[in-house]
Amino acid sequence: MSLLIDNVWKEYGDQIVLERLNMEIPTGEFCAVVGPSGCGKTTFLRMLLGMEKPTRGAMLLDGKPLPDEPGPDRGIVFQRYSVYPHLTVLDNVMLPLEFERSRFFGRFFGAERRRAIGDARSCIASVGLEHAMDKYPSELSGGMQQRLAIAQTLVRRPKILLLDEPFGALDPGTKSQMHDLLLKLWQEEGMTVFMITHDLHEGFKLATRVLSFDKTRRDPQAPGAYGATVIYDLPLDDKAERKPIVEKWKRRTLETQAGMVH
Repeated sequence: MSLLIDNVWKEYGDQIVLERLNMEIPTGEFCAVVGPSGCGKTTFLRMLLGMEKPTRGAMLLDGKPLPDEPGPDRGIVFQRYSVYPHLTVLDNVMLPLEFERSRFFGRFFGAERRRAIGDARSCIASVGLEHAMDKYPSELSGGMQQRLAIAQTLVRRPKILLLDEPFGALDPGTKSQMHDLLLKLWQEEGMTVFMITHDLHEGFKLATRVLSFDKTRRDPQAPGAYGATVIYDLPLDDKAERKPIVEKWKRRTLETQAGMVH
């Protein structure tokens, strides 16, 4: 699913959060979204998910307006483990399927329920939790809980995966394992991915494209008068070339945040 962002603005009253967003994202792109805290990165993800609407401009998915409510074609994983503590691993992953089914037809029964359980088990196995099907979240480590949250999102086979700092609370070793898992699932599923991260090396390691958000103009007398936009849009096609790009980008980002570049 190709995504077109055409002159999108997001405003709350007289406060402009995002302005002049223009980009085209082809199917299968992995975009790392970076920038200082409070620059509208999560608002951007919420618009992609359908929880927020642009104030101006258009967001088109395969040439059609992006649905203005969350749907099965878009899934999201948050930094905090968004799983249900009173449900087992299997029941947590089954739940999105049951919600979707009950919305239109009622609960699963018979052969249909067995197929849904098979889909959930397969998804759980894909994130390496097949040994923990009957465990509760409190019995899992942080990394395992985040694997569960990813399985819960992937079971509906979304075309667009949204990640809001999904690995920020994990230790370095677990984070590295999650990176490998995410790359594997992305390649297998062919999803388009948007991942917010404050870890520059994580973004450049995983992504095929880095989108850097920040304000290009500021008014000290009216802090909400201008919004953030994409100040750098960096394609990362060749991994061998990424290290010098990372260092150059870090220097320019620090200068921008210090008010040296506008």
